[in-house]
Formats: sequence, structure tokens, C-alpha cells
Amino acid sequence: MRPERLNPLFAPVTALPGVGPKQDKLFRYLLGRTDTPRLVDLLLHLPASVIDRRARPKIRDVVPGTVVTLAVTVDRHRRSPPGRSRAPYLVYASDDTGDVILTFFRAQPDYIEKLLPVGAQRYVSGTAQLFDGTLQIVHPERVVDEAGLAKLSLIEPVYPLTEGLALGSLRRAVGQALQRLPQLPEWISAEVMRRCGFPSFADALNRVHAPVELTDILPDQPFWSRLAYDELLAGQLALALVRAQLRRPAGVRNAGDGHLRRNVIDALPYALTASQREAVAAITSDLQQPLRMLRLLQGDVGSGKTVVALLAAAAVAEAGKQAALMAPTEILARQHLKTIAPLAAQAGLRVAILTGREKGKERRDTLARLAAGEIDLLVGTHALIQDDVAFKALALAIVDEQHRFGVRERLALTGKGDAVDVLVLSATPIPRTLVLTYFGDMDVSELRDKPAGRQPIDTRAVPSNRLAEVVDAVGRAIEHGKRVYWICPLVEESEKIDFLVDAEQRFASLKARFGARVGLVHGKMKGGDKDRAMAAFASGDTALLVATTVVEVGVDVPEASIMVIENAERFGLAQLHQLRGRVGRGTEASTCLLLYREPLSELSQARLRVIRDTTDGFRIAEEDLRLRGEGDVLGTRQSGLPGYRIARAEAHGQLIAQARDEALRIMQDNPSLRGPQGEALRCLLYLYERDEAIPLIGAG
Repeated sequence: MRPERLNPLFAPVTALPGVGPKQDKLFRYLLGRTDTPRLVDLLLHLPASVIDRRARPKIRDVVPGTVVTLAVTVDRHRRSPPGRSRAPYLVYASDDTGDVILTFFRAQPDYIEKLLPVGAQRYVSGTAQLFDGTLQIVHPERVVDEAGLAKLSLIEPVYPLTEGLALGSLRRAVGQALQRLPQLPEWISAEVMRRCGFPSFADALNRVHAPVELTDILPDQPFWSRLAYDELLAGQLALALVRAQLRRPAGVRNAGDGHLRRNVIDALPYALTASQREAVAAITSDLQQPLRMLRLLQGDVGSGKTVVALLAAAAVAEAGKQAALMAPTEILARQHLKTIAPLAAQAGLRVAILTGREKGKERRDTLARLAAGEIDLLVGTHALIQDDVAFKALALAIVDEQHRFGVRERLALTGKGDAVDVLVLSATPIPRTLVLTYFGDMDVSELRDKPAGRQPIDTRAVPSNRLAEVVDAVGRAIEHGKRVYWICPLVEESEKIDFLVDAEQRFASLKARFGARVGLVHGKMKGGDKDRAMAAFASGDTALLVATTVVEVGVDVPEASIMVIENAERFGLAQLHQLRGRVGRGTEASTCLLLYREPLSELSQARLRVIRDTTDGFRIAEEDLRLRGEGDVLGTRQSGLPGYRIARAEAHGQLIAQARDEALRIMQDNPSLRGPQGEALRCLLYLYERDEAIPLIGAG
């Protein structure tokens, strides 16, 4: 149950005066919610910058392009001429040093005359510009008299907005929400408060939304940092609760005598790499311990994670138990199956797949075999956690690309068995800070070796004015029987970004040149059409596949040896690395061409330099983190920590370990969150939407 004292913060934003159905729709979009946002969502939407209205120069001293507040006398009005509604309404004003024109478009004359009566003194604030040698302010943001000036915030926050939502409306709503902030208990320990110099939660919110100094809204200052620490602590405490529940003593263990694992290894066309052997040994050891496994297996593109996952499933099958492998997309689930099925068949492991596409009799048969224990490993998507999916003896849950699943999905899968061991796979090498942030205190295995036979990839950056040469070179490669990916950033033409080449446009131009040998695949196509396009490319019926980033993860065509990435400067490092990993998978030397538009920003230059210089995904992940924050490392929004709204990598990296240590201390001292401190921590978990972990308190 949510603590009662939080109720005012969980009231809908529509409870605020002036926030009606139209605003509700805009707030939902802005705050990323499908339902009506609550006051807490509004209060945790922090400003991006401030307007400083403290500059009060005389008119002659105004610097054009700056925000100023001028004390002026209103001299005269010039209305828009009749029949010319687009002509501006002008108000001429002055002080003892010069003149300024206040310009209003689509003005209501009565309103302007009331706002700026001739002969009156007014304080006008806005951005001053020179137009035809005359100083003017277009649509002043503030026009007040002497009494209004006394109440005017001289430092005003500027928030990220959405189209249709005015800054003033958002500021008013936030101001009203702040007035409803209830008295809350302190959840941070006194020692951490003292060491970090944190203000109270209420003070932090008030100073970020109503700054007194320009620096109050900076992420590295105490006010924002306090809110970031709260968010990190809530995340780490939720992970610690999940971990405590997953780490309960597990009774009968889940590894057999090794005969199925030996069969799988014998069926492999190559030897395991050193890091694959280490990972398998660590997992097997975990499966034999009296505590449940919670291990992250991270490895670069093509490092052989699926084979390690299969060996883990084989260990469990030897003990007469079952395993499940859950992937975020159907393409990825089917790709895993393609790797696993032939090896499993040779080793005597029974494998099946379950996605949204399996329906009717086929689905019923799979579910019946699963419940009867006739399937050792079930591969699938979210379909695995539907209510009617019942395992006979699920002992191992393998979750691929974990950051695309929430705690709920992970628990729903592990809830389908008893004391289920958990193995998390990530194809995006994750820097240490992020492992902590995202997985808490988790055991980690890394696959750093490339499997034998992997070819080096020659990566080159080419300006887009050499496009014709690239197309000619691709033509020659196709003539020699090679297969080529051509990646575009968009599916179809975008009005907003007119210089980006979209996949359909590029497909049309290449098809005109090379005919039926060109295929197309993108995310808006139906599943069956996508599969057919991929199958035609894999079989060699098409030699050139134009695609969007749908091929980024899990698509495996060993014969493809050339990758062209158009508008490469638009992609993040991790994404470029994932895309490049689609080639170099066979026996042929491979090439990746990064087509970019000039001029390049410094950040784009740095990115292209890193991707050209190294194919080491771990180094690329660290560089990505350094260049642009975590946003792109896990494919989530730029510079925010994944799954976090307030915490920022560059400003709050050092707080992550502190939050983790504090969460572990809490789990040691007060694992059931009892007493006043426990009540305060429950408030924290609800405020930052980590309450899904609360039912786990004391579980087992």
C-alpha cells in the first residue's frame, strides 16, 4: 500500500486549476505517460536552463541578443493597418537615453492598450534585437507595473516542452504543485546527508524549480544532486530487494553430470574461446551453489553468448530441469533458435520457440509439451510470460538484452519456476558504472575473445560527395558475387530532416541501377515480408539489402562482407558498432564504409575516429560513455542514466556507488523496511516508481 502521506503528490495534474483535458493530453506526451500524469511526475520534470532577468540597463546600454528588463515610459501605439492582419501592432516606448519598439503579432488591441497605457511607466522584459537600426523587443515575456516588478522572478526556469504547451502554463502548474508538497520524512541517512552536503527533498525541489542563483539548476550542484541521489538510491534499493529475493537459499541445485554439455561442445564446428570456457565454468559453479545464480554475461557482437547460454541450459537439462530464453524481439528470438537448433539436435536437447506468431494448434501443442517436461529449452519473446505458459520444472531463466525488460518481466519469468537461476545476456558491452546502475551488485562474466575464423573489418569514413564512387564499387563487388548491406537512418521521407536519405528512396535509386538484385527491409514492414526479404538476402537471391537499423541486432548472414552506413554521423557509437558487426561473420575479409555529410561536428568526428580505429566493443562502450553519457550505450535517451530521469552520468557517476553501498547497508540492517526509517524508504520507492519491488520485502 502506498503511504498515505504521499497522496497529495499522486493526485492527477488535472486537479490543478487551469489544467483541463487539452493540457492533460500535452502533459501525457511531455512526461511520457499513457495515463494522466500525477503531481510527482510534474515536479520531477526538471528545468533545462534559466532566464536571467537581473540585467536592468538603460536603453542606450542594451546589448542586442540578450534578455533585459527595461524601465520605460509608453509614448504611443500604432495599430495594425485595417485589412492587414499580418502587420504587427507596435508600441513606442522610451527612457531618458533612447527609444525601443515593442512589437506584437496577431495582437488584440484592447488587451495591449490595457497592458501598456500611454503615459504610464512599465517594466518590460524580453530579448532585445536590432531591426533596421532600431532596438525592439518582439512579444515581451513580461510587462508589469511597480507592484508587479516586486513579485517578478528575476531568475526563471526554462523547461523542455512539447508543441502546443506554453512555458508559462508549465511554470504555473509546477508552482501550484510545489504548494501541495506534503511534509515528508527524511530517507537518506544523517551520515550521507552530512558527507554530501544535501538539502532536504522539499528544499531541493523548491530551489531547482524556483532558483535563487543561476547555478541552482545545474545537475552537479547540491539541489539537483540530492534528487539524483534519491533516484539512484530508489533504484539500487529495488535491485537489492530483487537480488535478496533471487538470492534466497535454493535447495536442490540445477547442474547435472556434464554429458549434454560435452555433446554440445562436440557438435560445435570450432573450439570454445578461453573466455567462453571461463564463463561456462563460472555459470556451472553458480548452478551448483546453494544460492540462486544472478549473473550478467556480456560480450561483443559475435562473441558467442548464445552458445554459452545453450551450455547453461544443457547443464540444467542434465538435472532433469527446464530453461527459458527470453529475447526482446521476434527477429532476435528466431536468430537464437537458428544458432541453437542444429547444435541442440545433435546433442539430444529438445528445443522449441514461442512468440506472438505461434498460434492455434501449434501453440497448444508447444504448451502441452512444455507442461509435460518434453521441452528442455523454450526460446521466445514476451509471449513466455503469458499466464497460460506453464513449465514442468523451470530452473534457469536466460534474459537477453535485459535493459529492454523491466523488473516485472524478469520476476514474471522467474515466477514460473521454483528458485529459478537467472542469466542475463547483453550484446552491448556495458561500462562498469552502468553495470552497477542497471544490475546492482551482480556477478559479471565477459566474453572478450572473438570466435576463431572471424575476419577483420576494414572501416573507412567517406564524405557523401563521393557517393557515386561508392555505388560503382558496390556494383563491382556484386559482380564478384559479394553480398552488401546498405543502411539508412530513416524508413521514409521526413519533412523535418530533409537532408537525411531514407531507405525507400535509396532502395528506389539502387534498384534502378541494379534491378532485382536489390532487396529492402525496415521496421514498418509486416513480419512475413521482413522474413522474406531477409531470407532472399541470406540465400543470395538478392545481393544488396537496403535496410534501416532493424538489422542492428541478431541478423546473421555470414556471406555478407560489405556494409555501407549512410549519414553515419547521425548514429551513436554503440549503434555503429552493432551494425558493423553484421559483416565479418564469414570467411571473407570485410569492409565497412561510413558515409558522412560535411561539415562534421567535433562529437561526430570523434565518434567516427573511434569506430575507425578499433573493433573492441568494450573500448567503444567506454568511449561512448565518455563522449555522450549513457544515453546511447543502452539505446536509451541521451545523457540520462538508463531507466532514470534525473541522474546524469557525467554529474552523478560518483553517487552510484554510494547509493549502492547505502542500499546494501539498509538490506543488512533493516531488510523488511520496518519502523520510521523503513516507512521513509517506502515513500522513496513509491516517489521514484520503484514500488514494484515492495511486495518482495521479506518474501521468502
